[in-house]
Amino acid sequence: MGLKRTGLMLAAVLALGACQNGGIFGGAGNGPDQAPGNGSIQESSLAFFSNTIGDTVLFAVNQDTLSPEAKAVLDAQVAWLNQYPDHTIIIEGHADEQGTREYNLSLGARRAAAVQNYMIAAGLLPSRLSIISYGKERPLEICSTEVCWSKNRRAVTVVAGGMGNV
Repeated sequence: MGLKRTGLMLAAVLALGACQNGGIFGGAGNGPDQAPGNGSIQESSLAFFSNTIGDTVLFAVNQDTLSPEAKAVLDAQVAWLNQYPDHTIIIEGHADEQGTREYNLSLGARRAAAVQNYMIAAGLLPSRLSIISYGKERPLEICSTEVCWSKNRRAVTVVAGGMGNV
């Protein structure tokens, strides 16, 4: 009975220590995407790409034209991807729920292609990029209002490859 109690006490101490220090195996700020000691996300991480640079650009209704805001996000993505040439990307094209499945698959493909063409023109190698369209099949928001639809008209840059560098 005493050995069990000692084991439980040790487990409790370790658990409390993990809560206070950011984990059993390291202090706060030492997670896989964090810089040592300061809690900030490492610039080379996929979390930095998604959270700081942004992985999504939005489109107007029935459009595949890139807005100035979308181009600014894509410029930042290209700059990051140029720093980390081992990464490849998949560009996902999406549409809102309005229209037929076939129309939205086509629109999603045109949106993904617009992003791909912009990135190639900005200097990325075509071999690092691929596209896929999901049309209206993978909405972020589900409701029949403009608020939801506007979030679903998008292209998402998914970073792959080079996982040893993150």
